[in-house]
Amino acid sequence: MKILVIEDEENIQKLLYLNLTHEKFEVVQSFDGRDGLEKARTHVPDLIILDINLPSIDGIQVCKNLKQNERTRHIPVIMLSVRKEEIDRILGFEIGADDYVTKPFSPRELLLRVKAVLKRGNGEKQPFCTVGDVFLDESSFEVTAAGKPVILTPKEFYLLKYLMRNKGRVVSRDALLTHIWGYTTDVETRTIDAHVKSLRKKIISDTIAIKTVVGMGYKLTENV
Repeated sequence: MKILVIEDEENIQKLLYLNLTHEKFEVVQSFDGRDGLEKARTHVPDLIILDINLPSIDGIQVCKNLKQNERTRHIPVIMLSVRKEEIDRILGFEIGADDYVTKPFSPRELLLRVKAVLKRGNGEKQPFCTVGDVFLDESSFEVTAAGKPVILTPKEFYLLKYLMRNKGRVVSRDALLTHIWGYTTDVETRTIDAHVKSLRKKIISDTIAIKTVVGMGYKLTENV
């Protein structure tokens, strides 16, 4: 799972990065509000840890913007602040924050809060999927790569979705036959190969690659 940390204090960024990556989370870092908003829209993380006191745009406004944007409003937000007054906690929740942690905090406590918020959100799978700069929206049947729309056939769309949902894993041709084509007898390996070839031509992105794993199948990877 991917977590975006928007925090301007370098020592806190390092602390969170070490603890989150130790728990096998993928971490995207941002040090100011404006950049954080851009990275939220680009990466569409599973959760955002957001400091209130930020350069360029403060965390309250960042959270408001996130919750007003169709692409990011579903992302849970945990806010960080040195402010302990009740009014700040109320304000955080009123603008859509899912949890609120005051500084200084225990990394273990924050990790428990992260897992709890993510667990609450797993009841309803989000229709959004993102890898690198490729964004797929199941609800609207839309795909963008580097911010530009990509027109796909239904089979290409579902093939890309399956590969993105299984990012980094080798997906066998049998699995693709089952999940995309329903394992119909008239589908041949050449058909799958042709659809993958078409996807590679249509998805113009330097951030992902659809790799052929000889004798096994395909793997979608993120270039970092």
